[in-house]
Amino acid sequence: MYAIILAGGIGTRLWPRSRENRPKQFSDITGSGFTMIQETAQRLEGVVSGAELYVVTGAAYAELTAAQLPQMPVDHILLEPSGRNTAPAIGLACLHLRRQDPEAIVAILPADHVILNAERFRMALRRAGEVAQKGFIVTLGIEPTFAHTGYGYIKRGELLSTSGDLPAYRVERFLEKPKRAAAEQFLADGGYYWNGGIFVSRVDTMLNELARQAPALYAGLERIDAVLGAPEAQAVLEAVWPDMPSISIDYAVMEGAQKVAVVPLKAGWNDVGSWDALETVLEQDEQGNSIARGEVLLLDSRHNIVYSDKRLVALVNVNNLVVVDTGDTLLIGDKNNMQRVKEVVDKLRAQGRTELL
Repeated sequence: MYAIILAGGIGTRLWPRSRENRPKQFSDITGSGFTMIQETAQRLEGVVSGAELYVVTGAAYAELTAAQLPQMPVDHILLEPSGRNTAPAIGLACLHLRRQDPEAIVAILPADHVILNAERFRMALRRAGEVAQKGFIVTLGIEPTFAHTGYGYIKRGELLSTSGDLPAYRVERFLEKPKRAAAEQFLADGGYYWNGGIFVSRVDTMLNELARQAPALYAGLERIDAVLGAPEAQAVLEAVWPDMPSISIDYAVMEGAQKVAVVPLKAGWNDVGSWDALETVLEQDEQGNSIARGEVLLLDSRHNIVYSDKRLVALVNVNNLVVVDTGDTLLIGDKNNMQRVKEVVDKLRAQGRTELL
């Protein structure tokens, strides 16, 4: 099995730790001692070797990728001239893989997720690979733990097969992010999963679906493919890329694919989209505080999340705060409103404060 790790994006809701020069996937957000992309690669060990890893990222992050993933060949770092969403990125990586083995099984996964039970994840990935051999594009469906309204959902259909305790179902349909009442109904009904954006497919299956469903995108890929390995390859990539449709793989392929399956995953998954998400992946003290990093002194303070790069943080009689100190910037906010960090970033950009972005 091969793996394509998608490492574009900036992660603005994890500012100020996630910056344009070092986005969250290249940072240690959880205090584990490893960056998120390093943990993503480590979770694949035993299923995907370093030589079978590919990373798609921006040119600004080529050196970071090479430094953080030395087990991977440098020429497996594929650079997008600009961000065009996930479908073009996946298509580009599949072109390279097709030259090695068009029937290869490939796992496609974001670089910035947390999965606490790595062994359970590997079992699900292997199971998905078995189903993908039969021509299915397989998604790992995250078993929901509450009625989340920020994720898309997958509704399972008929049972295809079971191996051990891991079933595989045909996907009945993908659903957009629901309202609260609908999410609660999904949870009550069962048979629904969060769409975590992790896919497993044969390379030829994925490219065939792109050709069938996204012909304009695939036409651009064909122009790139025609010159891969030639001296003019970079020039053609840069000429073609701006005209690529900016579309996610969900819309370009998954919702209309002919054979789609889901393998349930229950492994402590979290996409860590904002600071408050750390509460579900970090240990908590007796007062419910979560310390991601740094030296922290707490007096009568409860349910706070703290990340500090350098300085001691002392909290006195405060509750439900997020405190992030990166040395040059201090963020303090209500834990229940951390989605608004993106507004802070937007305001700083409007003010021209690029040194803080």
